[in-house]
Parts: sequence; C-alpha cells; structure tokens
Amino acid sequence: MRVGWAAWVMMVSLLASAGAARAADEAKPSSLQLNAVALPVVVDGQLVNYVFVTVKLDLALGADAQPVRNKEAFFRDALVRAGHRSPFTLAADYTKLDPGRIRAAVLNAAVGIVGPGVVANVEVVKQVSERRSAQRPRQSAVVAQPPATSREPELIP
Repeated sequence: MRVGWAAWVMMVSLLASAGAARAADEAKPSSLQLNAVALPVVVDGQLVNYVFVTVKLDLALGADAQPVRNKEAFFRDALVRAGHRSPFTLAADYTKLDPGRIRAAVLNAAVGIVGPGVVANVEVVKQVSERRSAQRPRQSAVVAQPPATSREPELIP
C-alpha cells in the first residue's frame, strides 16, 4: 500500500510540473517568421533591383499564434503591395531596403489582418539583394555620330 501511495504522489507531482511547464510556454510570447518577399528598389521611376526580405513577427504575450500563422499569406501580400505603392528604397544603398519603413508597414497591416494588439513587434531578419551591387542608373548618353560622308560629288546648281 505504501508503494502505491508513493507512486501516486510521484505521478501527481510529474503531472503538476508538466502543467506548470505548459503554462510557462503559453505565457512566453511566440514569434512567426514569414517566408521571404521580393520587394523592388526603384530610383527615379526606374526599377534597379529587387531585395528579398525576411520578416519576423513577435506576438504579444498570450496571443494565439495559430490564427496568425494561418494569415501569413495576407502579411506577405500586404508587404508586397506596400513595397510597390511606395518603395522602401534607401538613398545610399540600392542593395538594402529601409527596415524602419518595412517594420511600420507590417505593423500597420497587422491591425487589419489579425486585429490590434496581436503583433507586438516586427523585425527585419534578413535582406538578400538580387544584384550584389546596384548602382544609381546612369542617364543614357547619346553618342554623337560623325556626319555621314558622301562619296558622290556635291552638285551645285
């Protein structure tokens, strides 16, 4: 009988510790990393590069991660639309985009996608440029061609 009682006490304590660990995991904020999105780099109305951006959403404490995961495509779509409407181009570097503006665009879209207070923070995790060095597009220089020389003698009336 004493062995049975000791086993029961041990089982109850294990279940209690597992429940406490599960509660601690639920209390910990979760995050979701979105698949990479290709965003344009536009300078003076010309497309000069694409940058593939990976974004991580940090959820608020106690927010359910599954509904946010289910809306991942909506977040990527909103980011692509914002990037085409008003490109996140940096003036000094055409191989990277402005992480502050990307963050603001995603946080703004998150309110409409999953509701207010669900996404606590947005972090730009990675930026990979399609081109290694994208420079400011040069104005196409018009090459002056020498005047055509005629082999026929000039006729004077």
